[in-house]
Amino acid sequence: QVQLVDGGGGLVQAGGSLTLSCAASGRTFSGYAMGWFRQAPGKEREFVAAISRSGASTLYVDSVKGRFFISRDNTKNTVYLRMNGLRPEDTAVYYCAARSGIFAIAYTQGYDYWGQGTQVTVSS
Repeated sequence: QVQLVDGGGGLVQAGGSLTLSCAASGRTFSGYAMGWFRQAPGKEREFVAAISRSGASTLYVDSVKGRFFISRDNTKNTVYLRMNGLRPEDTAVYYCAARSGIFAIAYTQGYDYWGQGTQVTVSS
């Protein structure tokens, strides 16, 4: 079992930045690839970014490429999502997720554990 606690969300103006964090406890953090997903009201949960177990490989949805950056610190059992140039359409609840595997993947069903979510609201 892995427990994930994500946070760092908040209210920010368009063009602003936020850094989300997700702290893991339980099993060995470095044994898991990690991902960030988001869900806006009335919409399906969608993939945002993922990072491989070692941190060497990352994956992003096209809409956030060049603005969002995922990273991890295996010594702190934490994964981060740095979000720059935020837009109103980025408003959503953001969830971190963990999967028992090496590679970063984009599909929701591939993840085994989920955080509780943190709200990000971007005002125009």
